[in-house]
Amino acid sequence: MTTRTSDSGPRRRALLAATALAAVGVGMAQPKAAVAAPAARRVRLTLPAPTGPYPVGTVSHRLVDQDRPDPWVASRPSRELMVSVRYPARDVERYPRAAQLLPGEAAGFDRLNNFGGVPKGRVDWAATRTFAHQGAPPARARRGPARPVVLYSPGVGDPRSLGTTLTDELASRGYVVICVDHTYDGSAVEFPDGRVETSRLPEEYERAKREGTVVELLRKTCAVRVADLRFVLDRLEALAPMPLDRSAIGAFGQSAGGFAALQAMHDDRRIAAAANLDGVLAYVEEDQDPGPLSTVAADGVDRPVLTMGKDGNDHHTVPSWGALWEHSSGPRLDLTLLGSAHATYTDATSMLPRIAARLGLPEKVVTDAIGTVAPERAVAVQRAYVPAFFDRELRHRDDAGLLDGPSARYPEVRFVD
Repeated sequence: MTTRTSDSGPRRRALLAATALAAVGVGMAQPKAAVAAPAARRVRLTLPAPTGPYPVGTVSHRLVDQDRPDPWVASRPSRELMVSVRYPARDVERYPRAAQLLPGEAAGFDRLNNFGGVPKGRVDWAATRTFAHQGAPPARARRGPARPVVLYSPGVGDPRSLGTTLTDELASRGYVVICVDHTYDGSAVEFPDGRVETSRLPEEYERAKREGTVVELLRKTCAVRVADLRFVLDRLEALAPMPLDRSAIGAFGQSAGGFAALQAMHDDRRIAAAANLDGVLAYVEEDQDPGPLSTVAADGVDRPVLTMGKDGNDHHTVPSWGALWEHSSGPRLDLTLLGSAHATYTDATSMLPRIAARLGLPEKVVTDAIGTVAPERAVAVQRAYVPAFFDRELRHRDDAGLLDGPSARYPEVRFVD
């Protein structure tokens, strides 16, 4: 998404303020363009097909942490999560392609309206189909009995499915990928009984602004996400449809999800490598603010880290990334995708240009979110470098030198020394 509590400050604050007003029914009257269009006239979207050798299967699970009261809703005695498991499949022909968003999730996503500049009610978010087939039987491993596993955490306000292009890609290359929804953080989480829980963060942010406790809210948001990821690690064997290699566990995410992935690796030795897609590692509202630092930035880590930033974000310009670089002893790789913006590392890259073209929206709606990089090139870069990182660090496979320096195949990628 374009704006959230770990994004660049002005856009993040604008989103949270606007959604907080919307949550209590306050604000400017909606223009006619925001009225829901008939289903036949709403924009329908497609996603890029994965390129790996395996078709992709998926199953979803409801998880209940009986030992942890929900930190956002005091009346709930247990923390509940929804996760989707993506995996290499054997036979998909008889199994339907899974929706990117269930109906309740789609309605909540449209209501929060994280895509800045896109009028509400004009996109059929529930119509998008992923390339993961619901309930498809898992593929048998070609080499050895176990598969590497990677956790995925989305940005604040985002559903777990906004990283579908990358998570399906990894699954098509032989990974088991567990995509985590952070309940009451993401726009809307739909449970198997039809219950839909929507984000509490807009109202939490408004209260934190009034009380001067924004830093505390940012700390809590990250801590909840890390606890969620660690709880999912505790349940790996029950979630996976095939044997897992417990020595080959990775984590990645976009924005606050990237922060959570690195922080979870700092806190939990089970995670062997982590990738951060443009997530600041401090409790700040501006990427370039100097602090206060997270413990992953202040302490560093001794395992492999990949950071991929929007154009202008690297370990020389983002103080929390600089601290991570200074204090870490493990392998570190810092890449910049030239021409990118914060939401380039989500499915917005494929979706927004199509939406803007269909609805006649200003070009600024697209460039503010995903920058000026050609969308197909941005997708190609992410599909190349994120799997190459996990292949090298979790599978110990040769990446043909892709991670060693600039490549003529990907001139948009800058290696930051």
